Amino acid sequence: MIQRPRGTRDFGPDEMERRRYFEFIMREQCHRFGFREIATPIFEHTELFTTKSGPGIVEELYSFKDKGDRDIALRPELTASVVRFFVNELATLPRPLKVFYFGQMFRYERPQSGRYREFFQFGAELFGNPLPESDAEIIGLACSMLERTGLQEYQVRIGHIGILRGKLTDAGIAPEAAQPILQKLDKKAYPEAEELMRAAGVDAEHMQEIVRITGTIGGAEVLDGFEGEAAQHLRQVISILASYGYTKVKIDLGVVRGLAYYTGMVFEADAPKLGAEKQICGGGSYSLSELFGGEKVFSTGFAIGFDRTLLAIEKEGSMAPAFGLDAYVVATSDAMRPTAFQVVAELRRSGLMADVDLMRRSLGKNFKYADAVHVRRVVIIGEKEMEQGSATIRDMATGQQTLVPLEELARALLKMRE
Repeated sequence: MIQRPRGTRDFGPDEMERRRYFEFIMREQCHRFGFREIATPIFEHTELFTTKSGPGIVEELYSFKDKGDRDIALRPELTASVVRFFVNELATLPRPLKVFYFGQMFRYERPQSGRYREFFQFGAELFGNPLPESDAEIIGLACSMLERTGLQEYQVRIGHIGILRGKLTDAGIAPEAAQPILQKLDKKAYPEAEELMRAAGVDAEHMQEIVRITGTIGGAEVLDGFEGEAAQHLRQVISILASYGYTKVKIDLGVVRGLAYYTGMVFEADAPKLGAEKQICGGGSYSLSELFGGEKVFSTGFAIGFDRTLLAIEKEGSMAPAFGLDAYVVATSDAMRPTAFQVVAELRRSGLMADVDLMRRSLGKNFKYADAVHVRRVVIIGEKEMEQGSATIRDMATGQQTLVPLEELARALLKMRE
């Protein structure tokens, strides 16, 4: 037997029904917020990702040479692809441009609970202006998508990279030296961050203040001691989210998301049920278009880890509705089979999910099969029923049987489905 590659999964019919159900919910919320779907290639030129994240990312990539000796990589995330698409073809569209996407990503890393080498992300990007309204809209969409899945326990933590960058500048740290420190602060690796700051000549007082800021967590009131555009921006974002009615948000200035392309607001969403690996969403405002040959454009967005979100929903005990056919048509004899095929075709044209016996089973065995595949109602086509121009509908949950005229069959089943 040939096994599937490590870090990948096969999804059976039941799991795919569950995944499509939650995918539909998220996609529907994007549409309600005025976001429109786009798609980009699963593989890109490796340069796209190294330009965005640096050459170190190559270790995480599934990269290869194609037959034209070009360096190609399977996408590890979608922001870079979306910005490339925007710069090349979408930059002239009216703004704000609001787009979303869903698809597979690939990273060569150690598989663990909720983390795979092939995984799925649902994300959104907004190209427009740097006002708090744009950031609040993006965070609001992420909250709405999580809530609509039925996820009960989640928390959004919002920060602004400008606050810590400003403090590092005040301490005499040059912008190019600040990024490694921010990365350590983002991972809460305080000893390593302090070592880098000491090496850069930061005094103990500034160092203590910077570390203290990363522990600033709470409502908008925790910003009272901060001045400047970054703090004011966060106050307005929180105010707009409150107007929208999103309450599971808080300020956390320790959220840095230590990637160089983030320029302002940053946020993460956690699902406590997942334990240590609890982050299910991350994003913020960024500037990338100029790296790919376009003009500088304000952008803000996020990506939801679809697999981890489903795992969190499962751990909370929430379930997607079970799949079930509306009707399963059974002929009681060979002579009745042509009629059964005509009936199932009419039911399908009427919008019902319907199947027909393809195995020539007995009536009793067909009932067992219907029960096993979660059929709601069996439609029996027999000589006695045909004499009356009717069919018998058997409710598989109650066992109740009803004789219905053939011309009323589809309408009756649709009404029963309501």
